Amino acid sequence: MSADLTEFHAELRGVARAVLARRPPGEGAPGPDGLSWERLAETGWLGLEVPEALGGAGATLAEAAVVLHEMGRAPQSCAYLGGAVLGAGLLALLEPHAGRDELFAGLASGAIRPAVGLATGEGAPLGAAPFALERRGGHGVVHGEAGFVPDAVGADRLLLLARDGRSTVVVATSPGAAGLQVAPQPVVDETRSLGRITAAGVEVDAADLWPLAADPAGLVDRGALAVACDSLGLAEAMLEATVAYAGVRHQFDRPIGSFQAVQHACADMLVQVAVGRELVAAAVAGLAAGEPDAARTVSMAKAHVGAAAVDVVGKAMQLHGGIGYTWESGVHVYLKRAILNRSLFGSPGAHRRRVARRYLGERGAAPE
Repeated sequence: MSADLTEFHAELRGVARAVLARRPPGEGAPGPDGLSWERLAETGWLGLEVPEALGGAGATLAEAAVVLHEMGRAPQSCAYLGGAVLGAGLLALLEPHAGRDELFAGLASGAIRPAVGLATGEGAPLGAAPFALERRGGHGVVHGEAGFVPDAVGADRLLLLARDGRSTVVVATSPGAAGLQVAPQPVVDETRSLGRITAAGVEVDAADLWPLAADPAGLVDRGALAVACDSLGLAEAMLEATVAYAGVRHQFDRPIGSFQAVQHACADMLVQVAVGRELVAAAVAGLAAGEPDAARTVSMAKAHVGAAAVDVVGKAMQLHGGIGYTWESGVHVYLKRAILNRSLFGSPGAHRRRVARRYLGERGAAPE
């Protein structure tokens, strides 16, 4: 990474940390009251990956990863993952045309909030198109269902990945279309908004069926990496908070940080975070550069950080003692977010199997 880019990332990180640290009056701990779509537009983060010609910054996923990492450190509810990260990622895969450019420009300005309908859970192959398209004359009819879709509720425009014979197309539609239902999907983490999109015979014009210029499988890698950045951020925040607490909390007239058991627990947390930091950095660099082996590095990062974050936050709650289990401490917000992150866009086990199949394929064995 060049010195100029490193300096830009440091500046972006500082601005993001300052913005995310500002909470509504009376809100001591992080929680579901977070950044509105309008506030995200004001920060300029929505247009990071939008081409400059369409009102964006023309940056890459590497810059968006900086923001995602800081969002993990101060978890608040916002539609950045589903609307900006996945939305911009899918729009970049489309053939250039007026509809795509209008969405790109609307995303950068905050005038349009998109959501991407793709398979994100364990019930279907990761990255599979959950919808099916039937062509009828000059229009199409869409059937299917996608669950755990990030930020689907409240979106202005839905981009559904649909099977069209042997290929995949993007169906651009609105939440109010006849036969289309968008329902909230409650999860343990109140800072995330997930929804279920159901299409039962939704009719769309041929002009709203957009061909893809590239394989959409990378969208799941993008989502998994975004969640890994978030998990790394929250694990770092909990490690720092725990070390600080261990230095001021006294028992038997001594800081609890002087006890060997506490030191060992903090050391274990540090190792997990340090390993995760290296894996995430490699995955961000690989995916941003479009390296052919990026999927493997993303799976390695998601598998490790997804599990490590839950362990780190769990240790943080224990080392905070009784106060760590209270609502006022805010540790529970990080734990719930880490638990959801562990499963979203593939569990650690799913990503380990993915890496194993890749290595087996390289050795000449037939993948499962």
